[in-house]
Amino acid sequence: MIQTITETTRELQPAPQPDADTALYANRVEKTYPNGTHALDEVRLGIQSGEFVSLLGPSGCGKSTLLRMYAGLDTPSAGRILWWGSEHLKGAGGDKHLSMVFQEATLMPWAKVRANTRLPLDLAGRPRAEADQRVDAALHMVGLDAFADSWPRELSGGMQMRVSLARALVTQPSLLLLDEPFGALDEFTRNKLDSDVRQLWSEQQMTVVFVTHSIYEAVFLSTRVVVMAARPGRVIADLPIEGPELRDDEWRVSSRFLKYCRELSDLLTAAASGSI
Repeated sequence: MIQTITETTRELQPAPQPDADTALYANRVEKTYPNGTHALDEVRLGIQSGEFVSLLGPSGCGKSTLLRMYAGLDTPSAGRILWWGSEHLKGAGGDKHLSMVFQEATLMPWAKVRANTRLPLDLAGRPRAEADQRVDAALHMVGLDAFADSWPRELSGGMQMRVSLARALVTQPSLLLLDEPFGALDEFTRNKLDSDVRQLWSEQQMTVVFVTHSIYEAVFLSTRVVVMAARPGRVIADLPIEGPELRDDEWRVSSRFLKYCRELSDLLTAAASGSI
């Protein structure tokens, strides 16, 4: 069932209350920049541990702004963010922590794949032997075992994003945030990496928040798709995705997959016209 928010019901909707299984919680979060840009308006969104949630919407709807707040890289102008029930990211949730993958791979060109992947552990002062074991495991997860001693310039764009993903996974995060990581890749590579991320989520039992412009990508990956509209950015719909645990090419052409895509397309069209 799609939950939608209209202009007449937004003030009446109670803020969701976090519980012990809530990994992320945004309550009435707003963001206004010094230049006056109102980027987010009263965003209310709870994400449960173990969910794969995609934030879907047009450019300028505040998806990346909200993700940066979830990552602790930006702060709300109003409202609050909770991480595992705490208002302070550092130390929240005990041994739970998060990693983020950005739109660009942002690899160090002067360092080989192994060193790029190990960077978060080096910065954290982890013992080298432990760090190298984690690097090996992370590179294996993303299928780059044979490229540990390669330079970034020797890798394709898709492989560079795999290194960026391995660098995020090497810390063994409980929460993984991805900001349109595959948007600049060709469709074949993007579909392959979507499948890999979905499988990693299933195997590692992480919570994932994934920002995308693509309806098809959101439906393929997610257990929920949260639709945002711009001017200012706000949540307008929340659609649970009921699909198979194993998402493959058959899922991409199934009637249920296409039905979800149509529903989300209609929601985005309605948002663009101002009717929702």
